[in-house]
Amino acid sequence: MVRIRLRRVGRKKQPSYRIVVADSRSPRDGRYIEVIGFYNPRTEPATMTIKEDRALYWLSVGAQPSEPVQRILNKLGTQARFERLMQGEELEALVAEAEAEFAEREPVSPKTSYPATKKKAAPAPVAETTEPEPEEAPAKAEETETAEAAEEPEEMAEAEVTEETDETEDTAQADAAEETEEAAEADDTETAETD
Repeated sequence: MVRIRLRRVGRKKQPSYRIVVADSRSPRDGRYIEVIGFYNPRTEPATMTIKEDRALYWLSVGAQPSEPVQRILNKLGTQARFERLMQGEELEALVAEAEAEFAEREPVSPKTSYPATKKKAAPAPVAETTEPEPEEAPAKAEETETAEAAEEPEEMAEAEVTEETDETEDTAQADAAEETEEAAEADDTETAETD
């Protein structure tokens, strides 16, 4: 079966793809029949070009596009033009329409919009301010007290969970210590019996 799919090209960690027509049994970057387009996802917006006449020809003879290529064909309008071709419209008119749309599109810079590896940015230093807080109006003070009262039960619940966790850990440590002592006593008893 003939497939229209992506063939990876480009450097390590800097992928770009050719849209190729290939036998479905050949490897991803192996033999192909024809190159019909190009796709670079690293530009903003992604660069997508296709030879409309060749894509329509291969679709008309039964080539099956892969899922990523199907999405590209939908975005470029090739799939819609193929359906119109199957309904009887002229190939030359459809190709001319595609070329006009391509000319109207904004040019995409060939430079990639982001680096191959993203560097981690250093955290920005936090400047501490010691400005005095303005006095609150009486109405705002009441709202603050109400909000603080609502938060107290949550804090208490968190404290209870922490206490339960501490008690569980203490119990586990005590159990481990008891087992160690019992094992030591058993060893002492066995040693005394053998003497």
